[in-house]
Parts: sequence; C-alpha cells; structure tokens
Amino acid sequence: MIAALSANHLAALVFSPSLTRLYVVRDNDAAGRFAVERLVERGGMAGIEVRPLVPRADDFNTDLLHFGPDRMREWLVDQLTSDDAQRFLLRRNPS
Repeated sequence: MIAALSANHLAALVFSPSLTRLYVVRDNDAAGRFAVERLVERGGMAGIEVRPLVPRADDFNTDLLHFGPDRMREWLVDQLTSDDAQRFLLRRNPS
C-alpha cells in the first residue's frame, strides 16, 4: 500500500520489482485521470497491471460520506479482480 496523496507523487512512484498488480485510487478530475493514464503506461512497460479505482463523486472521501461504507464496497467490487474482491471486500470476518 502506498499513499501518494497527489498526481505529482503518483508520477514519481518507483515500482517494486516484485509488484504485479497495482490498484490506484484516483480523484475524479483531470489531474487524477492524467496521473493514472501515465501510471498505466509505465506499469505496462514494467509488466505491472495498473487498475484505477474510480469514485462516483469527486473523490472516495466524498463517496464514503455520501454513500456510506456498504454502498462504497458494492461500487468497488466491480473494479477489483474477482480474486481480490473476494479477498478484500467480500469475505466476512468470523464472529
């Protein structure tokens, strides 16, 4: 997990040699879209699958506040690979 916090920080990201897939949570603005497009290109050249996670509103914080965690989870499930969706979002902790 990496917190880049800005499009410029995403552009400066150095990939780990063991990385095969990278999910990028981006903002829904021109800078966020551009940064992810560049990261997808760079990742492809390095053999890394870069998958953007796109919010419904301007960013995921707004989504969380407006829709709540359950609806946000539903929105994200379709953006992850099926294996990752099962591992990170669909599996429930035993009581």
